[in-house]
Amino acid sequence: MQDQYQNRINTLIKHLKEKQVELAIVTSPKNVFYYTGFNTEPYERFMALVIDLKKQNQYLFVPSLDQGVAEKHSYVKRIVTVSDELNPYQILKDTIGEGVKVIGLETKNVSLFQQEQLNHYFSDFSYQNIGDFISGQRMRKTPEECSKVQCAIQIIEKVLGEGIKSVKDGMTELDLTAEFEYLMRKFGAEGPSFSTTVLSGDKSSLPHGSPDRKIINKGDFLLIDMGVIIDGYCSDITRTFVVGEETAKQREIYETVLQSTRAGVNTVKSGIRIGDIDIAARNVIKEAGYGQYFNNRIGHGLGIDVHEEPSIHENNNMMTESGLLFTIEPGIYIPGLGGVRIEENVYISEEGNVEVLTTFPTELIRIG
Repeated sequence: MQDQYQNRINTLIKHLKEKQVELAIVTSPKNVFYYTGFNTEPYERFMALVIDLKKQNQYLFVPSLDQGVAEKHSYVKRIVTVSDELNPYQILKDTIGEGVKVIGLETKNVSLFQQEQLNHYFSDFSYQNIGDFISGQRMRKTPEECSKVQCAIQIIEKVLGEGIKSVKDGMTELDLTAEFEYLMRKFGAEGPSFSTTVLSGDKSSLPHGSPDRKIINKGDFLLIDMGVIIDGYCSDITRTFVVGEETAKQREIYETVLQSTRAGVNTVKSGIRIGDIDIAARNVIKEAGYGQYFNNRIGHGLGIDVHEEPSIHENNNMMTESGLLFTIEPGIYIPGLGGVRIEENVYISEEGNVEVLTTFPTELIRIG
Protein backbone atom coordinates (compact mmCIF):
# COMPACT_ATOMS: atom_id res chain seq x y z
CA MET A 1 0.00 0.00 0.00
CA GLN A 2 2.83 2.40 0.82
CA ASP A 3 4.33 1.95 -2.66
CA GLN A 4 0.91 2.62 -4.15
CA TYR A 5 0.65 6.06 -2.53
CA GLN A 6 4.24 6.95 -3.40
CA ASN A 7 3.67 5.95 -7.03
CA ARG A 8 0.56 8.09 -7.21
CA ILE A 9 2.36 11.10 -5.73
CA ASN A 10 5.35 10.56 -8.03
CA THR A 11 3.06 10.56 -11.07
CA LEU A 12 1.50 13.82 -9.90
CA ILE A 13 4.93 15.38 -9.19
CA LYS A 14 6.11 14.48 -12.71
CA HIS A 15 3.10 16.33 -14.13
CA LEU A 16 3.68 19.32 -11.83
CA LYS A 17 7.30 19.59 -12.99
CA GLU A 18 6.21 19.47 -16.63
CA LYS A 19 3.81 22.34 -15.94
CA GLN A 20 6.48 24.23 -13.92
CA VAL A 21 4.26 24.23 -10.84
CA GLU A 22 6.19 25.11 -7.68
CA LEU A 23 3.49 24.43 -5.10
CA ALA A 24 0.46 22.13 -5.35
CA ILE A 25 -2.47 22.42 -2.94
CA VAL A 26 -4.88 19.47 -3.14
CA THR A 27 -8.00 20.19 -1.07
CA SER A 28 -10.64 17.74 -2.31
CA PRO A 29 -11.02 15.22 0.56
CA LYS A 30 -11.34 12.32 -1.91
CA ASN A 31 -8.17 13.38 -3.72
CA VAL A 32 -6.35 13.69 -0.40
CA PHE A 33 -7.47 10.14 0.37
CA TYR A 34 -6.27 8.93 -3.05
CA TYR A 35 -2.74 10.22 -2.45
CA THR A 36 -2.36 9.68 1.30
CA GLY A 37 -4.80 7.01 2.53
CA PHE A 38 -6.25 9.50 5.03
CA ASN A 39 -10.01 9.66 4.56
CA THR A 40 -12.14 12.26 6.30
CA GLU A 41 -14.66 15.02 5.65
CA PRO A 42 -13.33 18.27 7.16
CA TYR A 43 -16.55 20.22 6.45
CA GLU A 44 -15.73 23.94 6.71
CA ARG A 45 -12.24 23.37 8.10
CA PHE A 46 -9.06 23.52 5.99
CA MET A 47 -7.47 20.25 4.90
CA ALA A 48 -4.94 19.82 2.12
CA LEU A 49 -2.14 17.75 0.72
CA VAL A 50 0.56 20.32 -0.04
CA ILE A 51 3.46 19.45 -2.33
CA ASP A 52 6.38 21.91 -2.24
CA LEU A 53 8.47 21.15 -5.30
CA LYS A 54 11.11 23.78 -4.57
CA LYS A 55 11.97 22.25 -1.20
CA GLN A 56 10.92 18.73 -2.19
CA ASN A 57 8.60 18.40 0.80
CA GLN A 58 5.09 17.04 1.17
CA TYR A 59 2.72 18.07 3.95
CA LEU A 60 -0.73 17.04 5.09
CA PHE A 61 -2.59 19.97 6.67
CA VAL A 62 -5.42 18.75 8.90
CA PRO A 63 -7.72 20.21 11.57
CA SER A 64 -6.21 19.67 15.02
CA LEU A 65 -9.00 17.29 16.01
CA ASP A 66 -7.93 14.93 13.17
CA GLN A 67 -4.26 14.78 14.14
CA GLY A 68 -4.30 11.32 15.72
CA VAL A 69 -6.18 9.66 12.88
CA ALA A 70 -4.02 11.40 10.26
CA GLU A 71 -0.81 10.26 11.95
CA LYS A 72 -2.11 6.70 11.95
CA HIS A 73 -3.43 6.49 8.39
CA SER A 74 -1.61 9.04 6.22
CA TYR A 75 1.25 7.97 3.97
CA VAL A 76 2.48 11.58 4.09
CA LYS A 77 4.04 11.90 7.54
CA ARG A 78 4.67 15.65 7.75
CA ILE A 79 1.39 16.50 9.49
CA VAL A 80 0.62 20.18 10.03
CA THR A 81 -2.29 20.76 12.38
CA VAL A 82 -4.57 23.78 12.25
CA SER A 83 -6.59 24.71 15.34
CA ASP A 84 -9.94 26.42 14.90
CA GLU A 85 -8.86 29.86 16.09
CA LEU A 86 -5.98 30.18 13.59
CA ASN A 87 -5.99 31.17 9.92
CA PRO A 88 -4.86 28.10 7.94
CA TYR A 89 -3.53 30.21 5.09
CA GLN A 90 -1.22 32.04 7.48
CA ILE A 91 0.06 28.66 8.68
CA LEU A 92 0.43 27.55 5.05
CA LYS A 93 2.47 30.68 4.29
CA ASP A 94 4.62 30.20 7.42
CA THR A 95 5.28 26.59 6.43
CA ILE A 96 6.09 27.21 2.76
CA GLY A 97 7.77 30.59 2.90
CA GLU A 98 8.11 33.33 0.29
CA GLY A 99 8.66 33.38 -3.43
CA VAL A 100 6.05 30.97 -4.80
CA LYS A 101 5.24 31.97 -8.36
CA VAL A 102 3.11 29.10 -9.75
CA ILE A 103 0.52 27.23 -7.65
CA GLY A 104 -1.34 24.12 -8.78
CA LEU A 105 -5.01 24.06 -7.73
CA GLU A 106 -8.12 21.96 -8.39
CA THR A 107 -9.98 24.93 -9.83
CA LYS A 108 -13.39 23.20 -9.65
CA ASN A 109 -12.85 22.86 -5.91
CA VAL A 110 -11.57 26.36 -5.07
CA SER A 111 -14.09 28.81 -3.62
CA LEU A 112 -13.88 32.57 -4.00
CA PHE A 113 -12.99 32.79 -0.30
CA GLN A 114 -10.07 30.41 -0.77
CA GLN A 115 -8.89 32.40 -3.77
CA GLU A 116 -9.00 35.60 -1.74
CA GLN A 117 -6.95 34.02 1.03
CA LEU A 118 -4.33 32.73 -1.41
CA ASN A 119 -4.15 36.13 -3.10
CA HIS A 120 -3.58 37.75 0.29
CA TYR A 121 -0.86 35.41 1.56
CA PHE A 122 0.79 34.50 -1.74
CA SER A 123 0.81 37.71 -3.74
CA ASP A 124 1.98 37.86 -7.35
CA PHE A 125 1.45 34.21 -8.30
CA SER A 126 -0.20 32.48 -11.23
CA TYR A 127 -2.05 29.18 -11.01
CA GLN A 128 -2.41 26.01 -13.03
CA ASN A 129 -5.45 23.75 -12.91
CA ILE A 130 -4.33 20.31 -11.75
CA GLY A 131 -7.82 18.95 -11.15
CA ASP A 132 -8.25 17.49 -14.62
CA PHE A 133 -4.95 15.63 -14.37
CA ILE A 134 -5.92 14.18 -10.99
CA SER A 135 -9.31 13.10 -12.35
CA GLY A 136 -7.55 11.37 -15.23
CA GLN A 137 -5.14 9.67 -12.87
CA ARG A 138 -7.96 8.43 -10.64
CA MET A 139 -9.98 7.30 -13.67
CA ARG A 140 -7.58 4.42 -14.38
CA LYS A 141 -8.20 1.84 -11.67
CA THR A 142 -5.68 -0.81 -10.68
CA PRO A 143 -6.89 -4.38 -10.18
CA GLU A 144 -6.55 -3.74 -6.43
CA GLU A 145 -8.92 -0.77 -6.68
CA CYS A 146 -11.30 -2.86 -8.76
CA SER A 147 -11.31 -5.46 -5.97
CA LYS A 148 -12.33 -2.79 -3.47
CA VAL A 149 -15.23 -1.72 -5.66
CA GLN A 150 -16.12 -5.40 -6.04
CA CYS A 151 -16.36 -5.74 -2.25
CA ALA A 152 -18.72 -2.77 -2.12
CA ILE A 153 -20.81 -4.34 -4.88
CA GLN A 154 -21.04 -7.66 -3.05
CA ILE A 155 -22.40 -5.96 0.04
CA ILE A 156 -24.97 -3.83 -1.77
CA GLU A 157 -26.21 -6.85 -3.67
CA LYS A 158 -26.61 -8.70 -0.37
CA VAL A 159 -28.51 -5.68 1.00
CA LEU A 160 -30.77 -5.60 -2.05
CA GLY A 161 -31.49 -9.31 -1.98
CA GLU A 162 -32.34 -9.30 1.70
CA GLY A 163 -34.14 -5.95 1.71
CA ILE A 164 -36.70 -6.69 -0.99
CA LYS A 165 -37.96 -9.62 1.10
CA SER A 166 -39.38 -7.06 3.54
CA VAL A 167 -41.72 -5.40 1.01
CA LYS A 168 -45.29 -5.79 2.28
CA ASP A 169 -48.71 -4.17 2.01
CA GLY A 170 -48.83 -0.68 3.48
CA MET A 171 -45.07 -0.13 3.38
CA THR A 172 -43.89 3.32 2.28
CA GLU A 173 -40.86 4.21 0.21
CA LEU A 174 -39.21 5.64 3.32
CA ASP A 175 -39.91 2.44 5.28
CA LEU A 176 -38.05 0.42 2.65
CA THR A 177 -35.25 2.99 2.45
CA ALA A 178 -34.73 2.68 6.21
CA GLU A 179 -34.62 -1.12 5.94
CA PHE A 180 -31.95 -0.95 3.22
CA GLU A 181 -29.78 1.50 5.15
CA TYR A 182 -30.03 -0.63 8.31
CA LEU A 183 -28.87 -3.65 6.32
CA MET A 184 -25.96 -1.69 4.85
CA ARG A 185 -24.53 -1.18 8.34
CA LYS A 186 -25.47 -4.69 9.44
CA PHE A 187 -23.53 -6.22 6.55
CA GLY A 188 -20.41 -4.15 7.21
CA ALA A 189 -20.61 -1.03 5.04
CA GLU A 190 -19.22 2.32 6.20
CA GLY A 191 -22.50 3.80 4.98
CA PRO A 192 -24.40 4.57 1.79
CA SER A 193 -22.33 5.97 -1.08
CA PHE A 194 -25.19 8.36 -1.94
CA SER A 195 -28.78 8.98 -0.85
CA THR A 196 -30.68 5.74 -1.26
CA THR A 197 -33.38 5.97 -3.93
CA VAL A 198 -36.62 4.00 -3.56
CA LEU A 199 -39.32 5.10 -6.02
CA SER A 200 -42.62 3.38 -6.74
CA GLY A 201 -45.45 3.75 -9.23
CA ASP A 202 -45.45 6.89 -11.36
CA LYS A 203 -42.64 8.32 -9.16
CA SER A 204 -40.25 5.81 -10.73
CA SER A 205 -40.34 8.03 -13.82
CA LEU A 206 -38.25 10.59 -11.91
CA PRO A 207 -34.59 9.62 -12.53
CA HIS A 208 -33.44 11.54 -9.43
CA GLY A 209 -36.61 11.46 -7.35
CA SER A 210 -36.58 11.11 -3.57
CA PRO A 211 -38.40 8.53 -1.45
CA ASP A 212 -41.26 9.83 0.67
CA ARG A 213 -44.32 8.50 2.48
CA LYS A 214 -45.93 7.22 -0.70
CA ILE A 215 -47.26 3.69 -0.15
CA ILE A 216 -45.85 0.97 -2.40
CA ASN A 217 -48.86 -0.53 -4.17
CA LYS A 218 -49.60 -3.66 -6.19
CA GLY A 219 -48.87 -3.12 -9.86
CA ASP A 220 -46.17 -0.52 -9.19
CA PHE A 221 -42.77 -0.45 -10.74
CA LEU A 222 -40.33 -0.30 -7.80
CA LEU A 223 -37.04 1.35 -8.76
CA ILE A 224 -34.18 0.97 -6.28
CA ASP A 225 -30.87 2.78 -6.78
CA MET A 226 -28.27 2.57 -4.03
CA GLY A 227 -24.68 1.82 -3.10
CA VAL A 228 -22.30 1.54 -0.18
CA ILE A 229 -18.79 2.59 0.75
CA ILE A 230 -16.25 -0.06 1.72
CA ASP A 231 -12.62 0.84 2.46
CA GLY A 232 -13.17 4.20 0.78
CA TYR A 233 -14.60 2.80 -2.47
CA CYS A 234 -18.17 2.95 -3.75
CA SER A 235 -20.74 0.72 -5.39
CA ASP A 236 -23.77 1.90 -7.34
CA ILE A 237 -26.51 -0.48 -8.48
CA THR A 238 -30.03 0.00 -9.79
CA ARG A 239 -32.68 -2.66 -10.23
CA THR A 240 -36.36 -2.24 -11.03
CA PHE A 241 -38.98 -4.68 -9.78
CA VAL A 242 -42.74 -5.07 -10.20
CA VAL A 243 -44.94 -5.36 -7.12
CA GLY A 244 -47.33 -8.17 -7.90
CA GLU A 245 -48.06 -8.78 -11.60
CA GLU A 246 -46.79 -6.62 -14.45
CA THR A 247 -48.90 -5.39 -17.36
CA ALA A 248 -47.94 -6.10 -20.97
CA LYS A 249 -46.79 -2.48 -21.29
CA GLN A 250 -44.60 -2.74 -18.20
CA ARG A 251 -43.08 -5.97 -19.52
CA GLU A 252 -42.33 -4.31 -22.87
CA ILE A 253 -40.64 -1.31 -21.22
CA TYR A 254 -38.63 -3.54 -18.91
CA GLU A 255 -37.41 -5.85 -21.67
CA THR A 256 -36.39 -2.84 -23.80
CA VAL A 257 -34.25 -1.43 -20.99
CA LEU A 258 -32.77 -4.86 -20.29
CA GLN A 259 -31.73 -5.27 -23.93
CA SER A 260 -30.31 -1.72 -23.88
CA THR A 261 -28.21 -2.48 -20.81
CA ARG A 262 -26.92 -5.68 -22.39
CA ALA A 263 -26.09 -3.88 -25.63
CA GLY A 264 -24.04 -1.34 -23.71
CA VAL A 265 -22.20 -4.00 -21.72
CA ASN A 266 -21.51 -6.10 -24.83
CA THR A 267 -19.94 -3.11 -26.59
CA VAL A 268 -17.37 -2.49 -23.87
CA LYS A 269 -13.74 -3.33 -24.61
CA SER A 270 -10.43 -1.53 -24.82
CA GLY A 271 -9.71 0.70 -27.81
CA ILE A 272 -13.16 1.97 -28.76
CA ARG A 273 -14.71 5.43 -28.52
CA ILE A 274 -16.52 5.89 -25.20
CA GLY A 275 -19.43 7.51 -27.01
CA ASP A 276 -20.04 4.29 -28.94
CA ILE A 277 -21.04 2.53 -25.70
CA ASP A 278 -23.75 5.13 -25.12
CA ILE A 279 -24.92 4.94 -28.73
CA ALA A 280 -25.16 1.13 -28.71
CA ALA A 281 -27.39 1.16 -25.64
CA ARG A 282 -29.38 4.23 -26.67
CA ASN A 283 -30.19 2.85 -30.12
CA VAL A 284 -32.07 -0.10 -28.58
CA ILE A 285 -34.38 2.32 -26.76
CA LYS A 286 -34.75 4.57 -29.83
CA GLU A 287 -35.59 1.66 -32.12
CA ALA A 288 -38.26 0.48 -29.68
CA GLY A 289 -39.93 3.90 -29.92
CA TYR A 290 -38.98 5.17 -26.46
CA GLY A 291 -36.12 7.51 -27.37
CA GLN A 292 -37.91 10.62 -26.05
CA TYR A 293 -38.14 9.00 -22.61
CA PHE A 294 -34.38 8.60 -22.15
CA ASN A 295 -32.63 11.96 -21.92
CA ASN A 296 -29.50 11.39 -19.83
CA ARG A 297 -26.08 9.78 -20.35
CA ILE A 298 -25.68 6.02 -20.21
CA GLY A 299 -23.22 5.97 -17.30
CA HIS A 300 -20.33 7.38 -15.30
CA GLY A 301 -17.04 6.42 -13.71
CA LEU A 302 -17.11 4.81 -10.28
CA GLY A 303 -14.48 4.52 -7.56
CA ILE A 304 -13.63 6.67 -4.56
CA ASP A 305 -16.51 8.92 -5.63
CA VAL A 306 -19.80 7.53 -6.85
CA HIS A 307 -19.54 9.85 -9.89
CA GLU A 308 -16.09 10.06 -11.47
CA GLU A 309 -14.59 10.27 -14.92
CA PRO A 310 -15.20 9.07 -17.55
CA SER A 311 -18.64 10.35 -18.44
CA ILE A 312 -20.26 7.76 -20.71
CA HIS A 313 -22.17 9.93 -23.17
CA GLU A 314 -22.50 9.77 -26.94
CA ASN A 315 -20.26 12.78 -27.65
CA ASN A 316 -17.29 11.57 -25.57
CA ASN A 317 -14.50 10.88 -28.07
CA MET A 318 -12.03 9.53 -25.51
CA MET A 319 -10.85 6.01 -26.26
CA THR A 320 -11.44 3.25 -23.76
CA GLU A 321 -8.46 1.58 -22.13
CA SER A 322 -7.61 -0.95 -19.45
CA GLY A 323 -8.43 0.24 -15.94
CA LEU A 324 -11.64 2.11 -16.67
CA LEU A 325 -14.45 1.27 -14.25
CA PHE A 326 -17.89 2.68 -14.88
CA THR A 327 -21.64 2.16 -14.83
CA ILE A 328 -24.01 1.33 -17.66
CA GLU A 329 -27.52 2.38 -16.65
CA PRO A 330 -29.99 3.15 -19.43
CA GLY A 331 -33.59 3.83 -18.53
CA ILE A 332 -37.03 4.65 -19.83
CA TYR A 333 -38.98 7.22 -17.79
CA ILE A 334 -42.60 7.84 -18.81
CA PRO A 335 -44.42 10.55 -16.81
CA GLY A 336 -47.63 9.27 -15.25
CA LEU A 337 -46.73 5.65 -15.90
CA GLY A 338 -43.36 4.97 -14.31
CA GLY A 339 -39.77 4.20 -15.13
CA VAL A 340 -37.24 1.40 -15.42
CA ARG A 341 -33.49 1.56 -14.94
CA ILE A 342 -31.10 -1.40 -14.87
CA GLU A 343 -27.53 -0.59 -13.85
CA GLU A 344 -24.40 -2.70 -14.20
CA ASN A 345 -20.88 -1.87 -13.00
CA VAL A 346 -18.16 -2.86 -15.48
CA TYR A 347 -14.36 -2.87 -15.56
CA ILE A 348 -11.95 -3.08 -18.49
CA SER A 349 -9.34 -5.65 -17.50
CA GLU A 350 -5.60 -5.53 -18.13
CA GLU A 351 -6.29 -7.74 -21.16
CA GLY A 352 -8.71 -5.13 -22.51
CA ASN A 353 -11.88 -7.16 -21.97
CA VAL A 354 -15.05 -6.24 -20.13
CA GLU A 355 -15.63 -7.66 -16.67
CA VAL A 356 -19.17 -7.27 -15.33
CA LEU A 357 -18.76 -6.72 -11.60
CA THR A 358 -22.46 -6.74 -10.69
CA THR A 359 -24.11 -10.15 -10.38
CA PHE A 360 -27.65 -9.40 -9.13
CA PRO A 361 -30.17 -10.83 -11.64
CA THR A 362 -31.34 -8.43 -14.35
CA GLU A 363 -34.43 -10.37 -15.41
CA LEU A 364 -37.75 -8.92 -14.21
CA ILE A 365 -38.49 -10.02 -10.63
CA ARG A 366 -41.97 -9.83 -9.10
CA ILE A 367 -42.07 -9.02 -5.38
CA GLY A 368 -44.65 -8.51 -2.68
